[in-house]
Amino acid sequence: MKGVVFTEFQELVENQFGMEMYDRLVQQCELTTEGAYTSVGTYDHSELLQMVVKLAEATELPVGTLVHAFGKHLFKKFTAGSPHLVKHIKNSVDLLGNVEGFIHVEVRKLYPDAELPKFEFEQINETKWELTYKSKRPFADLAHGLIEAAVEHFDDPIEIGREDVPGSKGTQAKFFLTSREPVASCPA
Repeated sequence: MKGVVFTEFQELVENQFGMEMYDRLVQQCELTTEGAYTSVGTYDHSELLQMVVKLAEATELPVGTLVHAFGKHLFKKFTAGSPHLVKHIKNSVDLLGNVEGFIHVEVRKLYPDAELPKFEFEQINETKWELTYKSKRPFADLAHGLIEAAVEHFDDPIEIGREDVPGSKGTQAKFFLTSREPVASCPA
């Protein structure tokens, strides 16, 4: 997993819970990196999972809630740090429909060795869409946070439903987007 995810997690923890909390997580986990990450490095996703579990124990918040919040944080950081990725996109439907064909293409230019999740996007009609998340890593909650943040970013009148694929343990989920009004979409 790319280091930028780890450095953003560290920032989120420090901003929300304090530097002492991040130091505590690092000390309580078995991290080969000892908690030192660079944004361009590549690290084992199990280290992030360990820290999230320890953060959940310390804060008494569910792991899924923390990972979801982290997804929302990542969306805001990515759009602020790479505004060109969303500059010409008019709504969340455009963005989500172009994750594979545009966003992930751009990410691979920056990080050629990145192992990205797969997103399959299908328009059902002018007010309903289905987005399927598939990954080797159990981060469906993170994807949910990213999707929710995208809808909020564009202030779209869209409700999000979710169905986890049975037995997938967070590696596969279907998201159902329903708009209160038609949303015009076009490829990026």
